[in-house]
Amino acid sequence: MELNHLQLWEKCQRIIADNLPAEQYDAWFKPVTSLGFDGQKLTIHVPSPFFREHLESHFLRILGLAIHRVYGEHVELYYDSQVIAGDKSATIQESGMATSAAARKLMSPGMFQTQVQTEFNSQLNPRHTFENYCCSGSNKIARAIGEAIGKDPHCKTFNPLFVFGPTGVGKTHLIQAIGIKILESNPEARVLYVSARLFESQYTVAAHNGKINEFICFYQSIDTLIIDDIQDLVGKAGTQNTFFHIFNHLHQNNKQIILSSDCCPTQLQGMTDRLLSRFKWGMTVELEKPDLQLRREVLERKANADGLKIPAEVMDFIAENVTDSVRELEGIIVSLLAHATVLNREIDIDLARIVMANVVRMHRRTINFEMIAQSVAAHYKIEPDAIFSKSRKREISDARQMIMYLAKKHAKMPLTAIGTRLSRDHSTVVYACNAIEQRLPLEKKLQEDVQAIEASLISE
Repeated sequence: MELNHLQLWEKCQRIIADNLPAEQYDAWFKPVTSLGFDGQKLTIHVPSPFFREHLESHFLRILGLAIHRVYGEHVELYYDSQVIAGDKSATIQESGMATSAAARKLMSPGMFQTQVQTEFNSQLNPRHTFENYCCSGSNKIARAIGEAIGKDPHCKTFNPLFVFGPTGVGKTHLIQAIGIKILESNPEARVLYVSARLFESQYTVAAHNGKINEFICFYQSIDTLIIDDIQDLVGKAGTQNTFFHIFNHLHQNNKQIILSSDCCPTQLQGMTDRLLSRFKWGMTVELEKPDLQLRREVLERKANADGLKIPAEVMDFIAENVTDSVRELEGIIVSLLAHATVLNREIDIDLARIVMANVVRMHRRTINFEMIAQSVAAHYKIEPDAIFSKSRKREISDARQMIMYLAKKHAKMPLTAIGTRLSRDHSTVVYACNAIEQRLPLEKKLQEDVQAIEASLISE
């Protein structure tokens, strides 16, 4: 099957990611997207001209090798970057690309060029809309304010908007939904979403290349600036100072500023006072941990989107026990689908228990030896007293080994203590635990037994 230009670029990015440190890849290649490939010309979008210059200065070799491997030897690469109005320095740039690791020579000039286009890439995820944003009492105020800004960006009552809350409560979705709403009413607006970490990386490169003025000029040209995880600028004095000037310019010119953080402004220790005071000029709103209503709605929407039918009692069980994060809830649905498919079984509360034990942190009671013994006896339908007897019947011996294995794993008991409870010596416990561990990868029935017993141990 022939790959489209987006799939080809993803393949190219994977090659680059395998050959660069994660922080360099995240900063300089994640924001780059493919705009098209016609069989000879590849067009990629980069956030700004100095971003392109940094790629050519520092990553030309790896970029060239990856493109040649995926697209072929004679591909022509075109850059598309937004040029700031009034900037006379934007011209067609020429460079070269190494043809292979062995050749170590450049192709003819003209391979790298910049196309000056009017389209502005806002870096917004089209899936993060208000229509896809679940609402309840825990985020009702934040959503109402966000929709008000989106519907009327000229109203600056909530400028800046500072959204804060713990990880996984929907901050990124909300602030991007505002940007998408603004673009729906004014497609020509220059709306830009950027993480604070990427902003800081771009600033560092601009400072190194003597491009600070160009960097500031670009950001001062934005109509709505959305910066995610602003706490990542803590301790970055130079970046904070530059952002201060950008913030002042945008605010004085009635441009909307939207910020998100994992804590409120007063807890941002390491942020300059003059920035903190400006963060408080507009509206500060908290996204709380999702309440039961919101958790239930998130589960239903995610299940419907994945075409998954989940019984109401399972939905309620998950919503009541997974309380911290919307992301965890969505992850549960994905894991349920995978487990149900692989194990070829219906989705029920027992399967949900297994999935939640593997995926999220749940509040669970302390597991002790007595609980394990009772759960194993119930699972194998054996009288508990028989397990503590001297019987060597196969079913009782197997149950006894299971208790030893689970007591070591979940109760964290010393092997000698486990043996004492079962009137066995230390070496017997060692043998039993090793036997279970060696059989587990090979015996599906044993895997199912362990999962079922562990699920019963975490149930309320």
